[in-house]
Amino acid sequence: MEDDPPTCPLCGRPIPPKVPQSLHHLVPRLKGGKGGETVLLHHQCHREIHAALSEAELARDYASVEALRAHPRLAKYIRWVAKRPPDFASKVPGRRRSRR
Repeated sequence: MEDDPPTCPLCGRPIPPKVPQSLHHLVPRLKGGKGGETVLLHHQCHREIHAALSEAELARDYASVEALRAHPRLAKYIRWVAKRPPDFASKVPGRRRSRR
């Protein structure tokens, strides 16, 4: 149906019109992805991606939705957020990412 809201490819929940949303560049713009493929995500899902992974990691190893969904932290997040309503929003928990 045309009036159905888009679905977030990361968490699989619908993105209602009034819920914060954002476009994610599968290859970060700073790493050659300007003008490249983007996906529409819940803003919270987008924040979680960038909290878990650096721009270099995204460009090198996580340039597809399938790869993002397979990342251990994101997989745990997806299992958690899937139980929440589509308009649920909270702060991104934990440190941005581990420093090596």
